[in-house]
Amino acid sequence: MNYLNIKAPYLLFQEIVNDELYVDKSLLIEKISKKIRTNGKYICITRPRRFGKTINAAMLGAYYTLGYDSQELFHRLAIEQTPDYKKHLNKHNVIYIDFSQIPDLCEDYREYLISIIKKIRLDIKEYAPNTKIDDYDSLSSLFTSLEENFIFILDEWDSIFYKKFMTEEGKQEFLQFLKGLFKDQPYVELVYMTGVLPITKYSIGSELNMFDEYNFINDTIFDHYFGFYEDEVKELCKKHPTVSYEEIKLWYDGYHTSNGKSLFNPRSVNKALTRGICLNYWTETGPMNEIADCIEHNIDEVRDDIIKLVAGICVEIDLKGYSASEQRLFTRDEILSAMVIYGFLSYHDRMLQIPNYELMEKFQSVLSRESFGSVKEIIDDSKKLLEATLSFQEQTVAEILESIHDKEIPILKYNDENSLSCVITLSYLYARNHYWIEREMHTGKGYCDFIFFPKKHGMPGIIIELKMGHSCKEAIRQIKNKNYMQKLSSCKKILLVGINYNKKKHHECKIESYDFN
Repeated sequence: MNYLNIKAPYLLFQEIVNDELYVDKSLLIEKISKKIRTNGKYICITRPRRFGKTINAAMLGAYYTLGYDSQELFHRLAIEQTPDYKKHLNKHNVIYIDFSQIPDLCEDYREYLISIIKKIRLDIKEYAPNTKIDDYDSLSSLFTSLEENFIFILDEWDSIFYKKFMTEEGKQEFLQFLKGLFKDQPYVELVYMTGVLPITKYSIGSELNMFDEYNFINDTIFDHYFGFYEDEVKELCKKHPTVSYEEIKLWYDGYHTSNGKSLFNPRSVNKALTRGICLNYWTETGPMNEIADCIEHNIDEVRDDIIKLVAGICVEIDLKGYSASEQRLFTRDEILSAMVIYGFLSYHDRMLQIPNYELMEKFQSVLSRESFGSVKEIIDDSKKLLEATLSFQEQTVAEILESIHDKEIPILKYNDENSLSCVITLSYLYARNHYWIEREMHTGKGYCDFIFFPKKHGMPGIIIELKMGHSCKEAIRQIKNKNYMQKLSSCKKILLVGINYNKKKHHECKIESYDFN
């Protein structure tokens, strides 16, 4: 068998359950089972890469597939305690297809689709040997002739869309194939489909309008089954204390469920705890370059939004979605929606933000592109700014900030101290290579504007306090009076930096050294 009642999902889920970092998401089964043979039986769940789609698809396949005894896999999992646990356990014919499995040397969309159709026909021939499969010119008529019911679990439905040989015509043919196979067919008990790209938004002619789609923008039903909750991550960190929870949170938190609960990137959490170090595990592969290209080709639409987000300012917008069949995204709404769908931005209560440190690093590289003009110059100058700060070059620091302020970028025009804080965030982007930077950090006696925590032992900590229309001395005096230094008590040396934007509309800087005795 290629797809029908195969053991592959059972074996895959068996490996996953036995992993010491497995997080139980089995109650998803209860939610999905309630959709069988209902108006909601067509489900398309889209999430960014590595957010648990394949794990959950394998779990569902292992649970539903006829001919196996999966009780050992679900023993002690949450689903075992539900009243209808055994109602659907290993009692359904399941067609399980991983669409990311493409034939060797496949160079044409039709080769890909013909291969899938051929394998399904062979499965049916093996399942019902007396069936004359050549008498039926479509899979739907062949399935109907069996007078049996089937659950379809389709993982990574959109994989073929990323192939260079995939044309717009091919995309529409693929959608028509799925429509013919599923829509209003009597043999369909459930279709559970996963992918990255949205499906209903760009199905021209509404070929797949029977699907209920659940994505990062609109999902209020299944959102907490994809990604890790705070409590789940804390428990993992207790069991595997290779990396602190605080560091994991800084790197990989920042997404949200519909009710506002914090959500972590699961792949990155797993990799960090396995390897004992936080790195960019998730963003090293995938469509970041494509998203960067979208930004670059629509620079006027989204440039200010991206600058604000990198500076730590949330962007308010009412996202509607986008047409993923387009290789180029044209409008601000389409571009920002795509970045949410891909997981590069988080979206909650109509507010966009860059989720975490892992993504912030990538956005910094995007801002370094030539197309960002003056912003690229700021990024280039940020290394000089850090060097000037570390070497107590107060005048140089003031001059660099003055130069940045003079750039023709609306966000950099000062209205209040918060605007000055945004400029500082952008100006010290390079410092993130060497420091964890906390903005408006509570210290017990107030909120410090910026605290730079060194990543490497021996580097000085940095505290920056901002003022507008006052003085640098006053800023440093506030740092000392409120004892902001306590947050950097592990550092032998701390630089106290006061920055003021005076009444003459010029920048001033004063830097003092503070040593712990």
